[in-house]
Amino acid sequence: MITLYTWTTPNGRKISILLEELGLPYTVRPINIGKDEQFAPEFLKVSPNNKIPAIVDDEADGGPLSLFESGAILTYLADRHGRFLAPSGAARWKALEWLNWQMGGLGPMLGQLGFFAVRSKEKSQLAIDRFTEESDRLLGVMDRQLGQHAYLAGADYTIADIACYGWSVAATTFLKDALADSLATKPNFQRWLAEVGARPAVQRGMAVPRV
Repeated sequence: MITLYTWTTPNGRKISILLEELGLPYTVRPINIGKDEQFAPEFLKVSPNNKIPAIVDDEADGGPLSLFESGAILTYLADRHGRFLAPSGAARWKALEWLNWQMGGLGPMLGQLGFFAVRSKEKSQLAIDRFTEESDRLLGVMDRQLGQHAYLAGADYTIADIACYGWSVAATTFLKDALADSLATKPNFQRWLAEVGARPAVQRGMAVPRV
């Protein structure tokens, strides 16, 4: 059985989406980051960086395995179960390329925009402009890629799409006021967002955890 430590964030929901896509049984342990539960000693044993998501796979080869960092978890689960990540060749590396693009770019930049434009009581226009511009650039990168391919890594739906989906939803909801002008010019992004969002497993995964 897999135990998933998560919360209602784009990073957390990456893992529940993949677990639903794989049809695996799992137990959810909500970690309420608004109440600083990520600093609890029990959770730090699983995730030393005090961040969600994290998992413990009791049935891993060699015994129970704990993992933190969403990209590592996605790669582990996809490899272990042989789906949503090619085992070798160009298709594998393209998926990992876009997975790393999300972790190094799309997620952090949208996250910073969310802080400065929405959550922070004190507004810094310089920071808002900086992260709005970079978020627009990154969404443009996605839109161009999706104008040439059905999915981010090519013809197949992969963990790269799963990694980007929750953050893309955030761009169109939580950040919609800041990114309205950008989103209006991204038809390929909008097409992909609708197609991925129509998948039943994605819908179920986006509802985890129930709080």
